[in-house]
Amino acid sequence: MITVVNYGAGNLRSVENTLGEVGASYFITQSPADIRSASKLILPGVGHFGQMLSAIDSLGLREALGEKARSGAPFLGICLGLQAMFESSEEAPEQKGLALFPGSVRRFPAHFRCPHMGWNEIVAVKQSPLFGGLGPKPYVYFAHSYYCPISEATAATCTYEIPYTAVLQSGNIFGVQFHPEKSGPLGLRMIQNFVEL
Repeated sequence: MITVVNYGAGNLRSVENTLGEVGASYFITQSPADIRSASKLILPGVGHFGQMLSAIDSLGLREALGEKARSGAPFLGICLGLQAMFESSEEAPEQKGLALFPGSVRRFPAHFRCPHMGWNEIVAVKQSPLFGGLGPKPYVYFAHSYYCPISEATAATCTYEIPYTAVLQSGNIFGVQFHPEKSGPLGLRMIQNFVEL
């Protein structure tokens, strides 16, 4: 059973549809108790870093999300859900992230066309169970103006003028900057790989 966090993310319905397509059992929650008892957790996200974290705090979910990340249960952040795992973001410098990983999310430089939107190749830099069956040059769908730094937890990169983290993995914690729910068969396969962990 997949537990999906509902703090008001705009892509929640798309994530539900994708889980349905791969035949996964799931339920939606705003409950800290449900998060703590989840066997697998997805944190979706689109929109503004500050608004997302404020919503998480207003629902009392921050501590439960941190506990789940440390529990060993598979935990997947999608797009803004990945960015929320870092300490901070230039989008809302006053707002603290979940701080599961060190560093700050940055905005693409002013001369870049933003948001970075469309299909781009991701390049694996280490093995991850999310990559099973994707083939040598997977193209996935991005829509973002802020990017996560490359770190020891980076499993795949994408280059939009500059390289950045496209897939993150550290133990049980996974994050993707792109939208698997909008990435066609490859996106479905990645979600299925997560479901099958």
